[in-house]
Amino acid sequence: MYLTLALHRAVQLYPHRVAVRFGQREHQFTQFKDRVARLASALQSLGMCEGDRVAMLALNSDRYLEYLMAVPWGGGVLNPCNIRWSVGEIAYALNDSGSSILLVDDTFAPLVPQLREQAGIVRDVIYCGEGETPAGMHGYEQILAKAKPVEDAVRRGEDLAGIFYTGGTTGFPKGVMLSHNNMCASGLALRAEGMARPGSVYLHAAPMFHLADIGLSMPHWLEGSTHVIIPAFNPELLLDTIARHRVTHTLLVPTMIQMTVDHPGIKNPRDLSSLELIVYGASPISEPVLERAMATLPGVGFAQAYGMTELAPLATVNPASNHTLEGRKLGKLRAAGRASFCIDLRIVDAFGREVPRGTVGEVVVRGPNVMQGYWNKPEQTAQAIRDGWMHTGDGAWMDEDGYIFITDRLKDMIISGGENIYSAEVENIVAQHPAVAACAVIGIPSEQWGETVHAVVVCHAGSSATADEVIAHCKTLIAHYKCPRSIEFREALPISGAGKVLKTRLREPFWRGLLRHVA
Repeated sequence: MYLTLALHRAVQLYPHRVAVRFGQREHQFTQFKDRVARLASALQSLGMCEGDRVAMLALNSDRYLEYLMAVPWGGGVLNPCNIRWSVGEIAYALNDSGSSILLVDDTFAPLVPQLREQAGIVRDVIYCGEGETPAGMHGYEQILAKAKPVEDAVRRGEDLAGIFYTGGTTGFPKGVMLSHNNMCASGLALRAEGMARPGSVYLHAAPMFHLADIGLSMPHWLEGSTHVIIPAFNPELLLDTIARHRVTHTLLVPTMIQMTVDHPGIKNPRDLSSLELIVYGASPISEPVLERAMATLPGVGFAQAYGMTELAPLATVNPASNHTLEGRKLGKLRAAGRASFCIDLRIVDAFGREVPRGTVGEVVVRGPNVMQGYWNKPEQTAQAIRDGWMHTGDGAWMDEDGYIFITDRLKDMIISGGENIYSAEVENIVAQHPAVAACAVIGIPSEQWGETVHAVVVCHAGSSATADEVIAHCKTLIAHYKCPRSIEFREALPISGAGKVLKTRLREPFWRGLLRHVA
């Protein structure tokens, strides 16, 4: 299996179907394939060899879609950069992955001088924006015009397809290595789950660097769907685009769903009758938000996809059939779903033994979707994948029908607005403030974001700081979404007999009375 196979099939079956629409631009599949083959050629002319990493830092666009196909077409490895990260975090990912070519758009071109300074590995920068090409960069359309199309390199099977960076438990991001088999297996499973159909129109509204969007686009590649793209999520633009382009399927994280159904523009007359399915994932959704969404969009199906980057990214699906009155009566609405096709899933205890149904344990997954490992991190790989099972760090129980219900997060991670935030990363930054002697970072419930970052801080004797000062300090060093939204100052942190901070004690007052301890 290989990522570009679906493009070859689409060109053969639907050569004149519109492959992509972005703003005023659209390309049929034959045109799109030609542009992909030319971009692959241009990348090779800039020195991309077999297995070389190529990064992209940009908002959603048709050129992002071309990048996602052209890099493997030319024999390279994808490294989509998180657009919400700070310059330092992006530079770390570029250096760590060894990405020598970087594509940037108008939004991120101003960061290039800083990135060149901090990421010396970057040799060539391609400007894929809409304006004049900045000095020292290659113009996207110019290099395509000069290039001659090349044949597909057909990297496949266990060849590395991409390195996708996620948060780090030790304070540094981890590069998740996914093969072509990994990503195609998830795509085939999603297609088998009915996430795409012949003639569907898929809207890229979630960030295209995120594996949730990349993953859900896979079944649409397999079906030869039309890809409609908006630069970034905006409720009004989302609704207008669905109506204008007759969108049938899209992926939204729960925060996006809430912002859409609560937006005043949802009451404006629009023809949204084409919309068949909204898939939500990346974080759990609160029942009140889901109830509002289903009431506001009564003709639209909702389905949940649960997983993680390390699973390319699929583990379970809770289908649209459970997002109904009957599903609510059966108690399936709160479920994260059950193991999808090609996926072996268990709930196990601390010793890796499967627990009885109804008993809380850790979700572990085995199958062709499980990552190859973490780039340059063999110890963390060995800790995550044991005897072929990927340990998710999520606590859950399974009912008699095989549906899992997430109850807690065993690993020290927070999910806010669909983004993974590792407490250790934030703690490392908070601790760099000169007044901070010790700190602990936890997730607390939020109606809008699911969870928000809360820091408990102990100051040095004789020193003091305000919450605003600590938060402002963090914003200079890490992505804003990772920064604490609230700060609590204490004389000391609760410590166990083994010398570890008792985060369960810090979290308990915020989650008291709730059915589960994750949002």
